[in-house]
Amino acid sequence: MKIITQTCADLNSNSKLVTRFLKKYQVGLLLKTCNAYKTKGFSVISVFEYLLSVIFTNRSMYMNYMTNHHCPEFGKDTIYRFMNSPKIHWQKFTTLLAARVTNQSLTRLTNESRENVLIVDDTLFERDRSKNVELLSRVFDHVKHRYTKGFRLLTLGWSDGNTFIPVSGSLLSSSDDRNLLNKADDRLDKRSIAARRRSQSGRKATEVMLELIRSALNSGISASYVLFDTWFCSPSSLIAVKKTGIDVIAMAKKTPKIHYLFEGEKKSVKAIYSACKKRRGRSRYLLSVDAAVQKDEIIIPVRLVFVRNRNKRNDYLVLITTDLTLSEDDIIRLYGKRWAIEVFFKVCKSYLKLTKSFRGLSFDAQTAHVAIVFTRYTMLSLENRFNLDVRSIGELFYWTCDELTDITYQESYLLLIELMLSVCQDILHLSDEKMGVLLDQFLQNLPAMIKSSLKPCA
Repeated sequence: MKIITQTCADLNSNSKLVTRFLKKYQVGLLLKTCNAYKTKGFSVISVFEYLLSVIFTNRSMYMNYMTNHHCPEFGKDTIYRFMNSPKIHWQKFTTLLAARVTNQSLTRLTNESRENVLIVDDTLFERDRSKNVELLSRVFDHVKHRYTKGFRLLTLGWSDGNTFIPVSGSLLSSSDDRNLLNKADDRLDKRSIAARRRSQSGRKATEVMLELIRSALNSGISASYVLFDTWFCSPSSLIAVKKTGIDVIAMAKKTPKIHYLFEGEKKSVKAIYSACKKRRGRSRYLLSVDAAVQKDEIIIPVRLVFVRNRNKRNDYLVLITTDLTLSEDDIIRLYGKRWAIEVFFKVCKSYLKLTKSFRGLSFDAQTAHVAIVFTRYTMLSLENRFNLDVRSIGELFYWTCDELTDITYQESYLLLIELMLSVCQDILHLSDEKMGVLLDQFLQNLPAMIKSSLKPCA
């Protein structure tokens, strides 16, 4: 009985957490903005709230209905219709939600001089046991070094160095017919959101990355840099992101196929490293040079920073940035924020059931499930930040600061008065009665501003 009571208490607290999150950020209005309308029966926000909170029951939605445990008032067909809706713009929803969360709750917790960043990376969205999933393709797993069935989940996130918020994601299939196992539904109107969503899945990841970055910046998300690893780092990507009005910090590829303009010649990073003198001692970086990248007739300056590889003593890593005002230490520090998206992928797969809790077949249902998992992580990430950062407590934080200021102010005057009385008694040899009269006269002649700040005590 004790275990059951504890579980019910946790479910109630988690349900309150979800409800509070939905009300605070007006998620219902955001869903309506993204074409999530009620056609009949139950409201959209009630269905969405159940999908957010079902993860806390430790059972799948299917098992909840089978065991009649934590079932909502509506049937499972209502949920399936909501998930399979081709009209809802889920990328727009997660982007608007991230903009509202960061601008309303997170940016006020950090200094204006602190750099916020956008992070781009992809991960494997595995569906190895599926056969009839729309746009299912063969994807190479870089961890197991083999092909598996599924998608590549391209993700754009925002971070201030403490909190990571997923902004938007796109499930990428394969444009190669040899790796594409199932084709898209060709009955859709080419102008619809569903058709554009399927068209986006077949494009290159670098092209989709630019679309996600532009959408995030246009929605009002503030960031100073875009961070990504070697897979997305190429001269064309650096120039394209720079055109959007935001600088890049990335890890460059050590390949002879990519060249940089250095001292009037096109050289690879290995050739540049061999031609330059390195720093001695235990410096954080070995070499820093200014170069340029060129694509067609467009040339932009970049800075290459060669850093020691901690995993391999005789190896080095190359960081590249389009912002030449940054110091080498700042480049290394800012690129370290990219690790937040790796933690995000781990949490989503291990705890938020990104690839295991939903087995829908349509591409719309897959996209909806990704957006719901992103919203779960956003909600939990905010809760974690509010519990750790005292500045998120609100008015209580300022009351505490004011109380501490008042105590310090009174204590300082008390120390001065005690020092004055001690000196007067030692030099003038006054009695206690005369010392009391002197103290009363001193307090009465104080300025009104100081007198009002001192509270009488026994």
